[in-house]
Amino acid sequence: MLKLLLLSGLFLVILSAEAQTKDAIVIRKILSTQTTAWNEGNIERFMNGYWRSDSLMFIGKNGPTYGWNKTLANYKKNYPDTTSMGKLQFDLITVNRLSDLYYSVVGKWRLKRSIGDVGGVFTLLFKRIKKQWVIIQDHSS
Repeated sequence: MLKLLLLSGLFLVILSAEAQTKDAIVIRKILSTQTTAWNEGNIERFMNGYWRSDSLMFIGKNGPTYGWNKTLANYKKNYPDTTSMGKLQFDLITVNRLSDLYYSVVGKWRLKRSIGDVGGVFTLLFKRIKKQWVIIQDHSS
């Protein structure tokens, strides 16, 4: 009986680790897709990684902004053309499972631009909503 319980427990641990790995891979793919979209000059497609909600929170140097539409408008205002957008690179530091519904991502961002490179750090909070991972909070500086 004890062997059966131990085997059952081990099986659950393996299933949990596999699910965590799959989720982390999906989240990394979302960030890769965002990078590609940005580098093609497509801010709308870049925004597909974000939660399409008025509750989306983006925290930048001027404080929090709420809403997908407002975040998109700010990106378009601050990066009106491909010269200002440059080429984006993410360097992920951590991709951590917080629960079945949440992941935290910490990394560095860099824009290589002819008008001068810029960069900083970010913390993203991903949430699984309707079976899809989306960024619900972005703190970039």
